[in-house]
Amino acid sequence: MGEITHTQPPGLEGVLPWVAYAATVMEILAVAIIVVAILVATVAYVSLILTGRADRNTYTGYRHRVGRALLLGLEILVAADIIRTVILQPTLQNVATLGLLVVIRTFLSWALVLEIEERWPWQPRRIGEEDGMKSSTASQVEDKV
Repeated sequence: MGEITHTQPPGLEGVLPWVAYAATVMEILAVAIIVVAILVATVAYVSLILTGRADRNTYTGYRHRVGRALLLGLEILVAADIIRTVILQPTLQNVATLGLLVVIRTFLSWALVLEIEERWPWQPRRIGEEDGMKSSTASQVEDKV
């Protein structure tokens, strides 16, 4: 009881260790992306402050870079969890745990997007907003045109 019926074609047993290895590599990749991106963003942020080139948008840019790194890492971790659970350990308890992890990580991702874009998803983009970078007023956009 608690097992999901999971039939495997003959010869698939030799593939399962490679699937486990791929899931582990994906988890390591996600952690590496998060750590490296945060380190790079922090070094860039601190260097801007120390060289006196920081302005009021410097911290916002730093937050956006860190948020994007976390989002990418979370997405890769969810993919690794799905592979590990569905292919390698398909028990009802593991699938339920996966469901809970996906809900938590989806909530975190949504909160990060909200923090990065500084608006609710149903609100229209501000004038001049492109790829997460926005102009603060419509007059600045008009001045550029």
